[in-house]
Amino acid sequence: MEKEVVKMAWNEPGDSKDNDPWGGGKNNPQGPPDLDEVVRKIQQKIAGIFGGARRKGPGGGLTKGAGKLGISAIVVIVLFLWAITGFYIVDEGQRGVVLQFGRFKDTTQAGLRWRIPFPVETVKIVNVSQIRNVEIGYRSGSGGEQASKSMPREALMLTQDENIIDIKFAIQYRVKDAKDYLFNVRDPDETLRQATESAVREIIGKSTMDFVLTEGRSEIAQRAEKLIQDVLDLYNSGLLITSVNMQDAQPPEQVQAAFSDAVKAREDEQRSINEAQAYANDVIPRARGARARMIEEAKAYKGQVIAKAEGEASRFVKVLAEYNKAPEVTRERLYIDAIEEVMNNSSKVMLDVDGGGNIMFLPLDRLLQGTTSMSFPAGASQAATQSAISPSSTQQQGSDLTDVQEVDQRARMSIRTREAR
Repeated sequence: MEKEVVKMAWNEPGDSKDNDPWGGGKNNPQGPPDLDEVVRKIQQKIAGIFGGARRKGPGGGLTKGAGKLGISAIVVIVLFLWAITGFYIVDEGQRGVVLQFGRFKDTTQAGLRWRIPFPVETVKIVNVSQIRNVEIGYRSGSGGEQASKSMPREALMLTQDENIIDIKFAIQYRVKDAKDYLFNVRDPDETLRQATESAVREIIGKSTMDFVLTEGRSEIAQRAEKLIQDVLDLYNSGLLITSVNMQDAQPPEQVQAAFSDAVKAREDEQRSINEAQAYANDVIPRARGARARMIEEAKAYKGQVIAKAEGEASRFVKVLAEYNKAPEVTRERLYIDAIEEVMNNSSKVMLDVDGGGNIMFLPLDRLLQGTTSMSFPAGASQAATQSAISPSSTQQQGSDLTDVQEVDQRARMSIRTREAR
C-alpha cells in the first residue's frame, strides 16, 4: 500500500523544527549556516595550527586559554604583515629621506632598506643624478611651429648703456643634498628660476650691448653660473648648477632691422681695416728690404771710395818719392801713363812714320764696323784693308788731328795736376 504524501506549508501547525527552512534542521539541509558554528570552526582551525586544538571544553568547544591564544596569533600575523610594509628599495642614483612623524631622521643610500612602517615613519625618494633644466626667456615646446615660445617678461633686460636686449638662458642642474632640497626651501625649482633671472639681470645691467652681443657671451655665462650657485648655497637649497648656456641674444624685434644695418656697417669697417692691415703687411716689409739694400749699397760704395782714395794716396806717395829721385824720368813716365789711359778710351790710332811729314790715323771703330757689315771674298780682304787705311783717306784728317791735339792737351793737364798735388 502506497503511502500518501501530504504536502504542508512551512508555516502550518506541525513540527516547526523540521519544517522551518531557516531552522537548520535535518530535513532542511539547504538552510543558511549558524554564525556561531562558523566562528567556532575558525577558532578551532587557528587553535589547531598553534597547538591549541587539544584543549577542548565540555561539549566540544575551546577553553578560555585556547581562545586567547588564537587572538594572540592573529595579532602576531597582523604585526608581521605590518612590519613587511616597512621594506623599500632605493634605486641607484637616488636617495631615501626617512621621516619620523614628519620630522627628518636619516638619509639612506641605494639598496633594500627598512623603516618603521606607516604611520610612524615615511620615506621620500629623491633622484640626485637626474639632470634638470630651467629656461629663462623662453619655453620649449613639443615641436613644429610651437617648438619655442618667447617669454618677453623674462627675456627683455636693460644693459649698462641703456639699451634693451632680448636674451635667453638655459640652466642645467641636479640635486646635491636631498635633505636640503626637501626641507630648506619651499619650492627649490622656482627658487632657482628666480635666482637665475635676478643674477642674469645683474650681470647684463653691468655690461654694454656690444659686449653682450659679440665677445662677452662665454664670460657672461661663467659669471652667471658662479653668481647663481652663490645664491643657492646661501639659501641651502641643496641644488648644484652643472652648466649655464646663453641660447640667444638679440635686440628687440622692433629695432632688429636697424641693428642689422649697424652690424653690417661694423663688419664692413672691420673688413676695410683688415684689408688695410694686409696691404701694410705687404708694403712695409718690402720697403724695409729696399731700405736695408740701399744702406748696404751705400756702405759698399763708401768702402770702395775710401779704399780707392787710400790706394791713390799710397800710389802718389810712392810716385813722389821716385819723382824726388829722378824728376825728368818720372815726368816722362807719368806722361806715358796718362797717354795710355786716355788712348784706352779712344777708337782711333795715330801712326807716326819716320822721315815723313804725314801722320796716318787708324779709325778702329769704323774699321770694326765695316768688317762686321761687309763680307770680303777670299784674297780681297787684305787689299780692302790697305785701301781703307791708305793716306788717300784725307777727308777726316783735319778732324783726326784735332782729336790728337785734344788727347795731348788732356795728358799734359793730367801731368800738371799730379805735379801740383
